[in-house]
Amino acid sequence: MSRDTLSDLLRAVRVRGAVFYYVSCSSPWSAEAPPASEIAGAVMPGCEHVIEYHMIAKGNGWAAISGEPPVRLAAGDIVMFPQGDRHVLSSVPGIEPLRRTAEWVFSTRNNPKPMPIAYHHGVVEAGAPLPVDEADMIAVCGFLGCDLKPFNPLITALPRILHLPAERASGWAGRVIEQAAVESSSSRPGGDAVLERLAEMMFVDAARRYLDNLPEDATGWLAGLRDRFVGKALELMHEHPDRAWTVDDLAREVGLSRSALHERFVQYLGDPPMHYLANWRIQLGSRLLRESNRTVATVALEVGYESEAAFSRAFKRMVGMPPAAWKRTQASR
Repeated sequence: MSRDTLSDLLRAVRVRGAVFYYVSCSSPWSAEAPPASEIAGAVMPGCEHVIEYHMIAKGNGWAAISGEPPVRLAAGDIVMFPQGDRHVLSSVPGIEPLRRTAEWVFSTRNNPKPMPIAYHHGVVEAGAPLPVDEADMIAVCGFLGCDLKPFNPLITALPRILHLPAERASGWAGRVIEQAAVESSSSRPGGDAVLERLAEMMFVDAARRYLDNLPEDATGWLAGLRDRFVGKALELMHEHPDRAWTVDDLAREVGLSRSALHERFVQYLGDPPMHYLANWRIQLGSRLLRESNRTVATVALEVGYESEAAFSRAFKRMVGMPPAAWKRTQASR
C-alpha cells in the first residue's frame, strides 16, 4: 500500500478546512446541525462537498444520525460526518435538540470566527462561552470542504459517521485538539490560518486511522489502497498517468494475471482498472486546468491523452462541458 497515493488524491480533490464554532455546554444539552448541503454556501463558499467535524476538548457526550446507533464521545475524541448528514450532539441520547437552522448559519456567516456558542438547560447563547470550569463539555467544531467532481472516490469510501476515539489516536492528535481549543478561545494574529491547517491535518489523520482499522473484508477505495495488488496498481496509475497503460501492463507490474487484476479491482473499487484510470486522468486534468495557465492541449498530453480532441471528448462526457468552458466557470468562482 502506498501512503503517497492517498496524499495524491487529497491534493487533487483540494481538501481545505475551517473552524467555525467554539462550543461550551452545561448538562442537559442537545444541539442539532442541519445537513451540510444546506449550509455549504455559508461555511465554505465554492466547495462542492462539506464535512462537519467536532473535536472534543473537555467532557463527554453523544453523537447521532438517523438510522445509526448513537456514538459515545469523550475528551480527546474526534467525530465527523463525511456524507454531510444532519446530526445531533447531546449530553445523553434522546433529548429534544435545539436546532441550528441553515438560516441561522447564513445570518451569522460574517461574524468573527471561531464563534463562541453556549448550550445550557435548553438555552443557546451565541457570542459568549461558558467559563471553562462551568462547562461539562467543550468542543471545537468546523468544516472540511473538497471537490466531488469530476472524480473523488474517497468520500464514498468513508462511513456516514466517523468516530475516532482518543485511545486509538496518534500521539499528536490530542495536542491538535488542545491547540485548536486554545486558538479558538483566543484572538491571536494568524489564528484562522493555524486552525485551518489543524483541521486539514486532522482529516488526513482521520483517513489514515480509518484505513488502519478497516476489517479484512472491507471494500471501497481505501480498502483497495491497502490491498497489495490493487494498491500497487493505484500507485502506478497515480505516479504515471501519462503512460499508455493497458490492463496487461498493470497486471505484469503488480504480479497478477490480467483477469485476476480486473476481478480484484472490481471487487474493491466497483470499476475495472481502465475505467478508474480514465476518471483519475480527468480529475488530474481538471486540477491542472484550474491551478495553472496550461493550455487544454498541454494538459491533455500531461494526463495521458494523445490529442486535445480525445481529452475534450472524455472531459465533456464526464463533466458535462468542454474543458475550456469548465476552466472559465472555475475562474469565476
